[in-house]
Amino acid sequence: MTSEALRPSPMGKLPAALAAVAPVASAAIIGNLATMPNLTPWYESLAKPPFNPPNGVFGPVWTLLYLLMAWAFFRILRSPDGASRRRAIIFFLVQMALNAAWSVAFFGFHSPLAGLVVILLLITTIAATIHAFLAVDRIAGGALVPYLGWVAFATLLNASILWLN
Repeated sequence: MTSEALRPSPMGKLPAALAAVAPVASAAIIGNLATMPNLTPWYESLAKPPFNPPNGVFGPVWTLLYLLMAWAFFRILRSPDGASRRRAIIFFLVQMALNAAWSVAFFGFHSPLAGLVVILLLITTIAATIHAFLAVDRIAGGALVPYLGWVAFATLLNASILWLN
């Protein structure tokens, strides 16, 4: 057992829950504000690969992923204090900022190229976040794996849309 494991959790349940939901909800709101006004006519007019899901799939998938992210982050916030926990928190917050930035780059700026640059940074940072989470809480790290899978798929979609347009 490391000395980090002996330190008490620095946050109570309610403050941790609020702190876990805030960055996730912020990214979701920013993403929604950038995406929704640009679905038609801009996104609708783009050539898309045949494996592009219908628009109705994205909302439920992202809702589930955001719930998993908030729950995983809650677990990290409730973990004992230490350098590993602090590193996990920093990686999580950076990837949440990149998550929001992707919607702004792709949809808000109408730029699949900018979106691709951001999503490549995002996928790298999600992998680093999972690694950091696993060092603190294996369940929290595992909860982010579906997110990494979806963003890998989104990266392929983004690259395909850039190629086709």
